[in-house]
Amino acid sequence: MTTERREPAVDADERTMLEGWLEYHRQTLAWKCEGLTDAQLRTASMTPSTLSLMGLVRHMAEVERSWYRRVLADEDADPIYYSDENPDGEFRLTEADTWQEAHATWQAEIEDARRNAADVPLDAPTRGLHRRTGERYTLRWIHTHMIEEYARHNGHADLIRESLDGATGD
Repeated sequence: MTTERREPAVDADERTMLEGWLEYHRQTLAWKCEGLTDAQLRTASMTPSTLSLMGLVRHMAEVERSWYRRVLADEDADPIYYSDENPDGEFRLTEADTWQEAHATWQAEIEDARRNAADVPLDAPTRGLHRRTGERYTLRWIHTHMIEEYARHNGHADLIRESLDGATGD
């Protein structure tokens, strides 16, 4: 599998631009994980950190779920990997955790996010409230936040990937 990444057109309208950059960053994280074994994908960046490429993918599945299902659409969607007792569960990997499961779960959450956002105007308030702040947001804010979230974690992914096999690239 070779992940294709495309930047949005320089003259795209706002929604196309936001969704284009979000897709670009989703594809970047997938690209950073390509060609690695489950063991490599579970490898933590450095002691004592539990940050790994598979953990980042699981984290982003949780983030997609939180913003696009819970906040945007007001769906009752329980956490996938974490709990009150294990707040960093997406990063606490075992030998039983596989790329196949993590990737499939992440892609399913991305599809749900696309579906939930498809017909929502950028300025419309979310149907749900953020669980910690109790606030409503707009789809514009969520898309912008998700671009920032992916961009930050893609920087982490760059460093982790380089430490695993020397692969670099933007």
